[in-house]
Amino acid sequence: MKTYLVGGAVRDKLLGLPILERDWVVIGETPESMVAQGFRPVGKDFPVFLHPKTQEEYALARTERKTAPGYKGFTVHASPEVTLEQDLIRRDLTINAIAMTPDGELIDPYDGQQDLANRVFRHISPAFSEDPVRILRLARFTARFAHLGFTIAPETLALMRTMVNSGEIDALVPERVWAELYKALIEQSPEHFFTTLRACSALKKILPELDNLFGVPQPERYHPEIDTGVHSLMCLQQAVKLSDKPEVRFAALVHDLGKGLTSPEYWPSHHGHEQNGLPVLDALCARLRVPNSFKSLARQVMEYHTHCHKAFELRASTLTDVLQNLGAFKAENSLPDFLLACEADAKGRTGFEEKPYPQAELFTKAALAANAIDNTEIINSGLQGPKFGEALRCLRIKAVTEVINSYKSL
Repeated sequence: MKTYLVGGAVRDKLLGLPILERDWVVIGETPESMVAQGFRPVGKDFPVFLHPKTQEEYALARTERKTAPGYKGFTVHASPEVTLEQDLIRRDLTINAIAMTPDGELIDPYDGQQDLANRVFRHISPAFSEDPVRILRLARFTARFAHLGFTIAPETLALMRTMVNSGEIDALVPERVWAELYKALIEQSPEHFFTTLRACSALKKILPELDNLFGVPQPERYHPEIDTGVHSLMCLQQAVKLSDKPEVRFAALVHDLGKGLTSPEYWPSHHGHEQNGLPVLDALCARLRVPNSFKSLARQVMEYHTHCHKAFELRASTLTDVLQNLGAFKAENSLPDFLLACEADAKGRTGFEEKPYPQAELFTKAALAANAIDNTEIINSGLQGPKFGEALRCLRIKAVTEVINSYKSL
């Protein structure tokens, strides 16, 4: 049995990066012979098997033929006659089409090593255009490898644009779009995922709500970068520095979607964009089937990020009510994540990247003080319903007032 390590494992090994998983291709075997050797079949669309000891994936060499639109419109042919070169050419990029023998010998029929050296993403063949998922994958690769200097070959970017213009990308299903978007959010430079999609005109098809922000101006006094789309990606960059959580990064990215609804006659002002953006966010999350943990935090940040920025200007009663609405008085709450996303927004502006964000400390101390109140008296008073709630609110306002006053005395 001839086996070759293929795909990302070879690519990352040559780049000197950690190898997270290994995929193998098998030449000259049949499903029956694989089972006879102890491999366990797991592939649904084509023959894939798990090694009896390592549990790594071994796939029979195969070819593919496009038979229908979309990323599932393929007929797969796997047989002992399929060569390694035939299996490799059906892959997406040259850098992902390098094979390695168990002894470490490289087989590189499509010059993947050269493109690795030159830091270039290049499609192997015109068949790249047959699978719209490849646009998302390549965008995600830019998010992963941008820090190493990788760029997209001009002819590959042109092919991606052709795929968008021909409508091939319209066959993408929401689950796959979100899966790739999620993976991009946890990469080192996720903003490149969105700039790549925009460069090939795919962003307006996949995330029109975000694409609509580019070209929309903001007041230069507060936003020297002016462009709202640019600001959104700057916020994402700052969120990456502040948190590993994809929920925080997503919230920072989409917090200003409401500005895309402002009529040009009111530019660069965006009064009410916080509330205006909520239905847009809800529609986006429904369309892509975004998990609730992402949606709930994004809604909080969208609705209340301006309150957070103006923390030192808020009345104690307003600050208390905002904390209540954020769920900050519950044992399990997302206030720390909310504050990180707000800080990313504040720092996601040209010239503000290193500016401190003391508003987060005020919100945190106010929440702690309000949670530490002694409510024994109102519990024993027999108050119930709205009257109990209002009495509790008054105690919290008093505690928050003391926190605010402590800042004024500094």
